[in-house]
Amino acid sequence: MTSKLLSRRDLEFVLYEWLDVPALCARPRYADHSRETFDGALDTAERIATEVFLPHRRKADQQEPEFDGERVQLIPETGVAFAAFAEAGLLAASQDYEYGGMQLPAVVDKACFAYVLAANVGSAGYPLLTAANANLLLAHGSPAQVEAFARPELAGRFAGTMCLSEPQAGSSLADVATRADPDGDSPFGPQYRLFGNKMWISAGEHEITENIVHLVLARIPGAPPGVKGISLFIVPRRLVGADGACGERNDVVLAGLNHKMGYRGTVNTLLNFGEGRFRPGGRPGAVGYLVGEAHRGLSCMFHMMNEARIGVGLGAVALGYAGYLESLEYARNRPQGRPVASRDPSSAPVRIVEHADVRRMLLAQKAYVEGGLALNLYCARLVDEQHTAAGEAERAEAGLLLEILTPVAKSWPSQWCLAANDLAIQVHGGYGYTRDYPVEQLYRDNRLNPIHEGTHGIQALDLLGRKVSMDGGRALQLLGGRMSQTIEAARRTGDADLGVWAEALTDALKRVGRTTNLLYATRDPERILANASVYLEAFGHVVVAWVWLEQALAAHGKPGDFYDGKRQACRYFFRWELPRTGPQFALLDSIDETTLAMRDAWF
Repeated sequence: MTSKLLSRRDLEFVLYEWLDVPALCARPRYADHSRETFDGALDTAERIATEVFLPHRRKADQQEPEFDGERVQLIPETGVAFAAFAEAGLLAASQDYEYGGMQLPAVVDKACFAYVLAANVGSAGYPLLTAANANLLLAHGSPAQVEAFARPELAGRFAGTMCLSEPQAGSSLADVATRADPDGDSPFGPQYRLFGNKMWISAGEHEITENIVHLVLARIPGAPPGVKGISLFIVPRRLVGADGACGERNDVVLAGLNHKMGYRGTVNTLLNFGEGRFRPGGRPGAVGYLVGEAHRGLSCMFHMMNEARIGVGLGAVALGYAGYLESLEYARNRPQGRPVASRDPSSAPVRIVEHADVRRMLLAQKAYVEGGLALNLYCARLVDEQHTAAGEAERAEAGLLLEILTPVAKSWPSQWCLAANDLAIQVHGGYGYTRDYPVEQLYRDNRLNPIHEGTHGIQALDLLGRKVSMDGGRALQLLGGRMSQTIEAARRTGDADLGVWAEALTDALKRVGRTTNLLYATRDPERILANASVYLEAFGHVVVAWVWLEQALAAHGKPGDFYDGKRQACRYFFRWELPRTGPQFALLDSIDETTLAMRDAWF
């Protein structure tokens, strides 16, 4: 039976025919691997996603987490799924052998995870956050912290969260008010007592693991104002002894649950730190351990945030992909209507996939989800380059490219793979917005992603306000250089279509440079950033057009329906989607001040 989660053929094309992932096996870290081991990991992920995560997708949505006054109650299948994921080694798949990992390339690890996200994004939230939490500790934690907290997370004994937002501050981390008072030393480094509140904490309270490791942003008294005064702390739900055993309950209390329109299987919480309900060591205050240096917590947390942002983008792709495959199957099996040229009402209805407008909607979905998947796996391949490339220059280049692409990898799929879900509902017609078909839930689940881990507007400010100008514009120059190499390769084929698309991408790339220069020439931050979301959308479409041209090159000269489909999706993107950027760049070039000039009283 063909999977309705992801297309395995598409995954293999991206991994093996475009990104040449087997070439990584020549590097020492991946020397034990081959395409055979990569395929084995994908097989395992697809099996667990299909057999353990998918069956309770709807149940987790209908029976969302509840607090009974003592404990958060989840459906039991959620814990079973988390355990199965951990037991298969997928929590630690990309980690060192030393930590129970498989040392899989990040790009294969993310391809595996995409299956689970497509199957049940609510239950997938627990391993996603846990793996990201452990990765941060491996990068910034002390050896004692890694042993006590990261290692049990990778084994599936502990789960993890990230605690940034506060009720009064939202995404404005400069206004974080949670306080961390010095409290001596501990086997895990400097110890503090935390007091404050955190909002929107996914997986913040549950019973599916022995412990929960909260990574919490807070201020040490006397810290500088703003983001430069934020520190990062490990705050376990239960204190951990030197022997690794869980002990008394820490002063972390569930204050309430948030109930979302989607992602319902992931419990979302308001947590109080230092309320005094629990008194570790006989005193109120949540015991926490400093990670890294004081006042440099945000730079540490960005390690987890950036990973989570790419994870959100991948989740958006996976949900869009699942909806696309559902609507494709429906269109191939639903008879309705007759061809436009038919004048015989007694003739049999045709399958709706025969109607041009339905094919338009399916082709748009294909262009969005396959483009988004390729973009996110390209970013994961950059992670492998950043960590394992032979030369320091190659590693640095990969890091810069990853920096500029992260806001795009998060936001573009969150916008356009959500649009794919919208089209999937439309293909189903009246059935699409009933609960008899999964596409309505997939849409609701995906609607969180334009907000999750930094809204669309925040990513836009990051891209235009920081990433395109960082290091003297070096990241933007590198990305433009990669695009130019693709353009030249397309021209050299002599293929007419590839040539036309190469010229269109050339023009779009020039517009990116011209518009960026015009905006920065104003030297006025308000005017530069007033229309940053439009810039992000146009920039993202140019990036995905490049990704599609890359895929068309990989498919060049290869016969068969699969490759014809790739070429047609590329044609669609260049004919229907890339032209959207023309008016957007024109608006940006005019330094339009409509939004700046608007006044509150005029609404």
